[in-house]
Amino acid sequence: MTSIYLIRHAEAEGNLYRIAQGQQNSILTDRGWRQVRALEKRFADVHIDAVYSSDLYRTCATASAIYKPRGLALRRMRELREINVGDWEQRTWGDIYRRDPEQMAYFSREFTKWHIQGAETPQQVLERVLGAVREIAAENEGRTVAVFSHGYAIRLLLAYLQGYTMEEAGQTPHGDNTAVSLLEAEGDTLRVVFRDDNSHLQTPEYLAGEKVRKRAIALEPGLWFQPLRVEEQADWFADTVSAAWRETGNIQPFDREKLLADTANRTTLVGYLDEEAVGLVQMGPETGWISLACIREDCRKRGFGVQLIGQAVQLTRPRGGEKLYVTLPPDHPARDFFADYGFRDSGTAHDRMILEKNIAFDPEFLGGIG
Repeated sequence: MTSIYLIRHAEAEGNLYRIAQGQQNSILTDRGWRQVRALEKRFADVHIDAVYSSDLYRTCATASAIYKPRGLALRRMRELREINVGDWEQRTWGDIYRRDPEQMAYFSREFTKWHIQGAETPQQVLERVLGAVREIAAENEGRTVAVFSHGYAIRLLLAYLQGYTMEEAGQTPHGDNTAVSLLEAEGDTLRVVFRDDNSHLQTPEYLAGEKVRKRAIALEPGLWFQPLRVEEQADWFADTVSAAWRETGNIQPFDREKLLADTANRTTLVGYLDEEAVGLVQMGPETGWISLACIREDCRKRGFGVQLIGQAVQLTRPRGGEKLYVTLPPDHPARDFFADYGFRDSGTAHDRMILEKNIAFDPEFLGGIG
């Protein structure tokens, strides 16, 4: 008999920024790396003979919790990848929901009705993941292995093994990041011993590091973004930025004309909830520099602010940037917000603090995949 620990990847950028990751690469968040450490502690006394992972960055990085302490090789398998969501990939869930709420509902609950241009079908995903797990079991008869995959793919596999049809699979739960399931394989038979256990994330040690901030769940829609329309939105733009300016106690006069003039050489995205503009992020002329980021006061503490950071990442990486930067006056109230999402002090310039966030991919976990 072969024992197979089936493990979902840790929290990655798409989970946090409310972006459909699909088969695109994304790095783990700070919270994700805390989950990796919790996973490592959980498996410290568990004998593991081999470690397998999808070839995507977020699973390879999560698998380091088990293969690194044991000095094992990581065996990458493309067949363990997440579902390819076609035209949805790298779009925000807010944009997807706005354009096609019916298909988004099908994606979560009625798998056989979900059809998106360029995407795999859930049945195709099930067949390749099931085939990969059976291959792993056959290669490791009598051994114990760890297999790292993705939320949707794991959900499909577990539903099938527990006897659900594809029409019924949407009724089954979706495991948290780093949720652990245990399978037993004997011959061609695969049996689920337990599924979606996250007890390693319920320890006092792990919970002590959790923030009170709201975290969006699974497919909860977020914001969608489009470039600022300066001529139409000049008043809203100036009013939103000036309100944030005043809240910080800034004694410098607010310069509306300079603000509007600066848009000529900066990229400004407006975030919308449904059709209502609730915030914005602006990138300066130099790669990776966030010049503005603000959420309307009445829309704060709803998990929207971090989605601005997600857009900054998406604007920076294609330009070759590996870091984000923001400058703040000393004691600025936004410092804690940026610190919560991985920005660290890196010096001062002109009496302002410089905070930076590393968004680079570690070559060890890329595995040759861009």
